[in-house]
Amino acid sequence: MAAILRLPGGAAEASEIVEALLVAAGARDTTAPQLAARWRAIADDIGDALDELPVPAGTQHD
Repeated sequence: MAAILRLPGGAAEASEIVEALLVAAGARDTTAPQLAARWRAIADDIGDALDELPVPAGTQHD
C-alpha cells in the first residue's frame, strides 16, 4: 500500500517523523517488540522514499 505524505515543512519535517519513530521504537523494544519493529520498518520506508527525492537546486555539494 502506498501513501502520499504532504508536509508543510517538506523533507526536513519528514526527517523529524523518522527520528520520532526510531526513538519510540527504542522505547518499546522490551515491552512491545513487534510494535517497535513495525515502527522501525515505517521509518525505514519513509527514509528510503526521502533518499529517492531529487536534491533541491542550490544544495548540491560537488
